[in-house]
Amino acid sequence: MKLLRYGPAGSERPGLLDARGDVRDLSGVVDDLAGEALSPDSLARLSAIDPASLSLVADPGRIGPCVGRVGKFICIGLNYADHAAETGATVPDEPILFMKATSAIVGPDDDVIQPRDSTKLDWEVELGVVIGSTARYVSEAEALDHVAGYCVINDVSERAFQLERGGTWDKGKGCDTFGPIGPWLVTKDEAGDVGDLSMWLEVNGRRFQDGSSRTMVFGPAVLVSYVSRFMSLQPGDIISTGTPPGVGMGQKPPVWLQPGDVIELGIQGLGRQRQRVVAQGG
Repeated sequence: MKLLRYGPAGSERPGLLDARGDVRDLSGVVDDLAGEALSPDSLARLSAIDPASLSLVADPGRIGPCVGRVGKFICIGLNYADHAAETGATVPDEPILFMKATSAIVGPDDDVIQPRDSTKLDWEVELGVVIGSTARYVSEAEALDHVAGYCVINDVSERAFQLERGGTWDKGKGCDTFGPIGPWLVTKDEAGDVGDLSMWLEVNGRRFQDGSSRTMVFGPAVLVSYVSRFMSLQPGDIISTGTPPGVGMGQKPPVWLQPGDVIELGIQGLGRQRQRVVAQGG
C-alpha cells in the first residue's frame, strides 16, 4: 500500500493511493496515520479494504507528512561509504545517531525556510524507516517485523550551525521545515528491496545526488536493532538512514541553497518531493 495524509497543515486526513494514482479517503477507517494505526494488525485491516469502496478525493490539495504525531525523529550520520568519502570522514564502526526535532517535519512539497543567520544551507535525500510496533532490544533477524514501511526524507541541514557552532549536530538539523517526509508511507510488501533503491536529488534542475541504497553501510534491519538497544522505538517513530554522495558541502567549491532555489528529490518506488527555499520572515 501507499498511504498518505492530505489537507491543510495540522488538519491532515488519512488517505490511500489506489492503483490509478487517485487518493481514497481513509478517515472513516482510521483517525490518522499515526501510532497504533501503523501496527501490523491495523495495516493488515487496511490492506484488506477494496479501495473502490472508499470515497474518492477529487482534489486532495496539499499532501502532508505521511506520518502523524511522530514521537522520535532519529537520524544516522555518515551511513553511506561514498558520502563519507566525499566529506573526508572515516566510515564509522557503529552507527552515528543524532535527533532531528519533530517540529522540523513538513509535507513533501512544503517550503523549506532558510533560518536567520544561515549561510550554509544543504540538502540530503534519505530513505526513511517508519516504525509500526514497539521495538526494544530486538535482534536484526526480527527487526523488520517492527517496521511499518518506508518513505522519502529530505534531511535539510545548516552546515554552519551543525559544524561550526560547537556541541552536537542537532542544532544544524532540527530547524523548522528541515524534515520534509513523504509523499507516501509505502508498506514493506510494496517497497521491494530497500537495500537496492536508486535515489536522486536536483537543485534548479541540476542533478547533484544520483546514488543507491546499495552503498548504505548499515541497512534498515541493523539500524532498527541497534537503535533499540539505546531507546525503545514506538509506532510512528522515524529513522532517517543517511544520504549518498552529492550534498552541497561535498561540491568543489561547496554549493549552498539560496532563497528561490527549487529542490526536487525522489527514491525508486517511494515517490518524489519538491520544495522551494524561502527566507525566514519577521
